[in-house]
Amino acid sequence: MEPTTRLVRAGLPEPPGKLRPGEPIHKGPVFASAFSAPGDPASSPYTYTRFNNPTWQELEHALGVLEGGTARIFPSGMAAVTAVFASLLRPGDTVVLPSDSYYTTRVIMQEFFAGFDIQTRLAPTASNAQAEVLEGAKLLWVETPANPGMDVCDIRLLSEAAHRHGALIAVDNTTPTALGQQPLALGADISVASDTKSLTGHSDLVLGHVAVKDPALDARIAGWRKLSGSIVGPMEAWLALRSLATLPLRLEKQSQNALAIAQFLETQPGVRGVRYPGLKTHPAHALAARQMRFFGPVVGFELPDRAAAERFLQASHLLVEASSFGGIVSSAERRARWGGDDVSEGFIRLSAGCEAIDDLLADLGQALQASQSA
Repeated sequence: MEPTTRLVRAGLPEPPGKLRPGEPIHKGPVFASAFSAPGDPASSPYTYTRFNNPTWQELEHALGVLEGGTARIFPSGMAAVTAVFASLLRPGDTVVLPSDSYYTTRVIMQEFFAGFDIQTRLAPTASNAQAEVLEGAKLLWVETPANPGMDVCDIRLLSEAAHRHGALIAVDNTTPTALGQQPLALGADISVASDTKSLTGHSDLVLGHVAVKDPALDARIAGWRKLSGSIVGPMEAWLALRSLATLPLRLEKQSQNALAIAQFLETQPGVRGVRYPGLKTHPAHALAARQMRFFGPVVGFELPDRAAAERFLQASHLLVEASSFGGIVSSAERRARWGGDDVSEGFIRLSAGCEAIDDLLADLGQALQASQSA
């Protein structure tokens, strides 16, 4: 069965289509903190919601099918990131991170886990530079495409390099989602994503997940969640499950719009450094085309300076100025306003939504024109 069909039917009973008369097509969320569990707790599938919940299980099953492994959900992308670090790393270990990865991933490692004598090495995503600093590492963390610069690395090559050095490899797969790119199938041990972004796609949820193939790794991730209480509410899990059905439609449209926007931006005066993996001018386009099914919604580009970027954002009628991405509504921000990323003051991270492309291009055109007038 194709991934699209599996996503549309996620949460339905098996075999597909076999509903009892009068049974709702989609179940609602299960709101319960405790379940009836007489006698030996091991004999009951559910006992206490910090341990497990039927609504989580349905979402995790769908995500596991999509990832090609076993998935565990978390209340945010950073909770998922932290679960990997906390469950795998110990004092004296070394982790290799992308110097251009999501800023908060670097911060939590360098400012918090460093206090537990865990060392961090940084290397850029481009040209698979992390492969050169793997000696003695316990974990290689990659992010491709990297956020916000949209550099791409070779997951299969880096997985082989990490394993030769005795290291595990985890891939932050937030931008393309597991529908657009499958790290586990490319050799990675762990796939991590902030499902707040494209996977749920409506800018109304905060969620994350970790997926693995190795049962021992899964047990460590699940054990961390159970003991730390880093759990998802059933309503959020149910909303995410509902949102999965439209992921193929949303991601295909967003990727089409993003490519058209990137191609348009390359023709505009005052715009430079357009970065989108789907562009043939992207330095790693051939690699991205090999390992990605969809190139995702995120486009990066530069305007001459901070003032021009701010005029552009103010003049746009369709772009919501927001710091997240992957929603059905197009958004953008001047990324340097947060600090922490090696980008220019005029760098814009744009997330293509699902609007009509002609409307988006017309709006971008007038906003770019307005940005040029001081």
